[in-house]
Amino acid sequence: MNAELSAHERAAILSIQSRYPRRRRLVCALALALLPGLAAADGAPAAAATVAPAHWAALKPPIARDARLEKRIADLLAKMSVEEKVGQIVQADINSATPEDVRKYHIGSVLAGGNSEPGGISEPGGNYAAAPQEWLDVADKFYKASMDDSDGKVAVPIIFGIDAVHGHNNLIGATLFPHNIGLGATRNPELIRRIGAATAAEVRTTGMEWTFAPTLTVPRDDRWGRTYEGYSEDPRVVASYAAAAIEGLQGKIGTKQFLDGSHVIASAKHFLADGGTFEGRDQGDAKISEQELRDIHGAGYPPALKAGAQTVMASFSSWQGQKMHGNKALLTGVLKQRMGFDGFVIGDWNAHGQVTGCSNDNCAAAFNAGVDMLMAPDSWRGYYDNALKQVKSGEISMARLDDAVTRILRVKLRLGLFEAGAPSQRPLGGKFELLGSAEHRAIARQAVRESLVLLKNDSGVLPISPKARVLVLGEGADNLPKQSGGWTLNWQGTGLKASDFPHAQSIWSGLREQIQAAGGQAELAADGKYKTKPDVAIFVYGEDPYAEFQGDLRTVTFRPTRNPELETIKRLKAYGIPVVSVFLSGRPLWVNREINASDAFVAAWLPGSEGGGIADVLLRNGAGGVAHDFKGKLSYSWPRTAVQIANVGDKDYSPQFAFGYGLSYAKPGKVGALAEDPGTADIDQRAMQFLGRGALPRGWKLRVDSQGKRADAIKPPLATADGAVAVSAVDYKAQEDAWRIDWKGDARVEWVADTPMELVRETNGDVQLLITLKVDSVGAGDTNLIAVCTGPKCEAKMPLGDILRGLPRGQWQRIGIPLKCVRAAGADMGKLEVPFGLQASKGTSITLHEVAYGTDAEQVVDCKRQ
Repeated sequence: MNAELSAHERAAILSIQSRYPRRRRLVCALALALLPGLAAADGAPAAAATVAPAHWAALKPPIARDARLEKRIADLLAKMSVEEKVGQIVQADINSATPEDVRKYHIGSVLAGGNSEPGGISEPGGNYAAAPQEWLDVADKFYKASMDDSDGKVAVPIIFGIDAVHGHNNLIGATLFPHNIGLGATRNPELIRRIGAATAAEVRTTGMEWTFAPTLTVPRDDRWGRTYEGYSEDPRVVASYAAAAIEGLQGKIGTKQFLDGSHVIASAKHFLADGGTFEGRDQGDAKISEQELRDIHGAGYPPALKAGAQTVMASFSSWQGQKMHGNKALLTGVLKQRMGFDGFVIGDWNAHGQVTGCSNDNCAAAFNAGVDMLMAPDSWRGYYDNALKQVKSGEISMARLDDAVTRILRVKLRLGLFEAGAPSQRPLGGKFELLGSAEHRAIARQAVRESLVLLKNDSGVLPISPKARVLVLGEGADNLPKQSGGWTLNWQGTGLKASDFPHAQSIWSGLREQIQAAGGQAELAADGKYKTKPDVAIFVYGEDPYAEFQGDLRTVTFRPTRNPELETIKRLKAYGIPVVSVFLSGRPLWVNREINASDAFVAAWLPGSEGGGIADVLLRNGAGGVAHDFKGKLSYSWPRTAVQIANVGDKDYSPQFAFGYGLSYAKPGKVGALAEDPGTADIDQRAMQFLGRGALPRGWKLRVDSQGKRADAIKPPLATADGAVAVSAVDYKAQEDAWRIDWKGDARVEWVADTPMELVRETNGDVQLLITLKVDSVGAGDTNLIAVCTGPKCEAKMPLGDILRGLPRGQWQRIGIPLKCVRAAGADMGKLEVPFGLQASKGTSITLHEVAYGTDAEQVVDCKRQ
C-alpha cells in the first residue's frame, strides 16, 4: 500500500479489503484509483474545530452610522409583520418564482442563476439568448411587485442579484473580461478597479443592482474546478486586489459615486476557505489550522470590508468538518462581531441544505449561525413556510430575525433603492449601448495583453512579423466559447455558438486582422492541414469550458492519455514549421511534453471576448518593432509533474515555473528541455468513472443516435434531429449533477471514450459497472445496455428492460452490472470505444447521476436471467 497515503485513507482501504478478502489486490488497486473521495466516504468526519475571534483582525465598520438611516430602518421594522420580515430573508431564482410570488410573500431578493434567464417559469429552461430589453422588463416586473403596498403592506424594494463574475457574463453582447486567474497575472489593481466599474455599468443597464463578485478565494490545489475564479494562490496578491475590486463595483466610500446609479452592490466570496479544501474538492472540507484559515484564506476580507463590501457570501465548503453555512463562530463571531461587518451575509445556491440536520427547504441552523439571506433558488417556498413556523415557535428568535432584516434594509437604503424607482427609470436603465462598448472592450483588451505569461521563447520565434505567412490552428483558434470559459451565457459556458458573441473577437480574428493589415498572409486550419506552407504556426488549444465541481480533476495533467495536440505539434515541426503554443486554461496544468515540442509557449488563461489582445503581443508592429511586450507574471505555481501541488512558500518548493515567473521580449530567457515523466503517481482520470457530478471525463463525448443520424456534445442539452431522444441536465444532489434521458422514439445514447479502453483485468476481477439512476418510465419496446468496441460488428447488447421495470418509479437506485455480463454479451473488453450506452424505445425516461466502476451496488444484475 502506498506509504504516502494518510492514516485516514489507509484505514478506509483496509476497511474495504476486510469486506472482500478474496480480492485484496483488486480492491486495493480500485481504492487507490478511486481516491480522492474514498476515505471521506468511509471515514468519520473530523470534529469541528473551535475559533478564537480575538486572533482575527479587529475592524470597525468603514461607513459611519447614519442616524436618519437607522431611524428609517427602525420605523420600517416596526411596521412590518412577521410574514414580511421572513420574506426579506429569502432569495428566489427568477426561474422558480414570479412577480406575483414576490408580491404575495414579500420576497427580499431574486437572482438569475447561471442557467436562469428571462422567461422563467413561463418558459421552461429560460432563454440564454434573451435580449437586454427582456432582462430589463423582468427587473421592472419584480421591482413593481415588491413595491405593492396594498392592504397595508410595507413596500420594500427587491434587490436583484446575478453572477457578473467576468463582466456581465449572462448577457448576449456584454464585454467579457479575462477570468480572475488571468487578472491575477497582470499585477495591476488599478485595472481591476476599472474592470469593476465597467462591469457595474453594464449590469445596471439591464436592471440588476447586485453582483456575486468579487471572488476572494485563495486556491491552493489546482485540481479544484473553480481555480480560475481566484486571482492567485498567494494571499498577498488577493489582498492587494480586494479593495480595488470592491471599489470598482460599488464606488469609493466618501465619494458621490459610492453606490450611485452607475454602481452595484458587491459580494465578497466565498467566506471562508473554499480554495483550501482537501485535494481541491469543490464544496469539500478545509482540513487546516485556524492560522492558515485566517492568514491565507481570510487575507482578502479585511481590505474588502474596509472598502465597504456590503454583502459577503458564505461558502459551500466546510472547515474541519463543519459546513461554513452553519459555522456561527466564523459568520457571527469573527465576520460580524470581530471584523465589524454591518452588511448582510448571503448564502450560496441551496448550500444551507448541506448543514447537518437541514434540508433545502428547512434550515434554521444556517440562519441562526449568521446567514442573513438564504439563497433558496428553487426551494424558497418551503424555506419561507418553515422559517415562518420557526420564528413563531421561537426556534428562530425575533431578535435574530430583526438583526437580519435590519442588515438587509441597511444595504437597500444605502443603495438608494427606496427612492430609485423602477430599474428602467434609473440613470443607466436601458442604455444598452454600454454593453460591449468600445471603451469597455478597450479595458478588456488591455487586460488580455497584460495577463499573458510567456513560459518559453527559446528560439526567439516571438514576436512574429505580421508580414509573414502565418498558420493559425487548433480548436481554440476561432472559438469564442472556449476562450471565454465557464460562467459565460450559462453556468458551464457550453452549448454556445459564435453568433452569441456579437461584440467579441476570436483569437483567429484578431490575428487575421493585424496580419492582413500589414500585408501578410493568414490561414485558419483547425486541424493544422494547411494549403500553403506557413512561415510559422500559432496553435491555440487547451481546456474546454467548465464551472465549479464539473471541472474538478484528479491530477493536473492536460492529457493523461491520448494527446492529439502533441502529435500535431510534432507533425508541423517535422516539416520545419516553428510552432507557438497559445494555451487556454483555467489553471496551470502539466504540459511539459507540449512545451518541449513548441518553439514558444504562452499561458493565455481564459481571455474572454477580446481575442485581439493576444495578437497585440504575439505580433510585431508594422515597422517591425515590439508593439506590446509580455507583462504577465504567474500568480500560480506551474507544476513540475502531473501530481505536484505546489504553492509559493511551501517547504521544499520546486515547481516547474515558480510564482512570479514570466519571460518578456525585454528580458528573455532559455527554458531548455523539461522532464517528461508525469510522476509515479500519475492517474488516468477517466479510469473509474464515466459520469460523475454532471460531467464526462475530459476528452469523452456524449452521443445520441437515431436511425444512424448522430449528434455529439460534451454536456447536455443534446438531442437527435428527429427528437427521438433528448438529454438534459437536472439537479439531484447539486446543480446539474444528473442527466435526464427521454425517449420519444427508438434511439440510443452512448458514452464515447477519447481512446479505446482496456478492461480485461477489471472484468476478470468481478468489477461491476455501477449505475446510480432513477427510473420514471420504461417503454414497451426493448431496452438494452450497449458496449461498442473497435473493429467491425464489435458491439454488445445486454437486455436491461426487465430489471428497469422492476425498480421502483421515481426513486434513486444504485445497480451493478458485472463487466463479465458485458463480455458475455459480445464485447471485447480490451478495446472498448463505447464502454457504456443505452438503447431504448418511446416512453422511456431515465435519470443518471453516476456511472462508474466498483463493487458496492444496492442491487446486482444477474445477467443469466436477463
